[in-house]
Amino acid sequence: MKHKRYAANEEHLRRLLRQTRKQRGLTQAALAAVLRKPQSFVSKYESGERLLSFVETVDICRALNLDPKALLKEYLPHHDA
Repeated sequence: MKHKRYAANEEHLRRLLRQTRKQRGLTQAALAAVLRKPQSFVSKYESGERLLSFVETVDICRALNLDPKALLKEYLPHHDA
């Protein structure tokens, strides 16, 4: 059963990663190729079907040429807001 306690925070993180991917002009398939994962990996975390570990989030940031600190700076003000 999925916990709803963090649902808004998880959605905000997914939105930030999805927006960054699109701003970089990458498709889900292109990002997946850089990550050496199937396209469904990107699709599932962007849709919320799959949660990301911290390590996976850092890997995605690096694949997007996004400093993980910049992601946290953008994310933290919205955490539990």
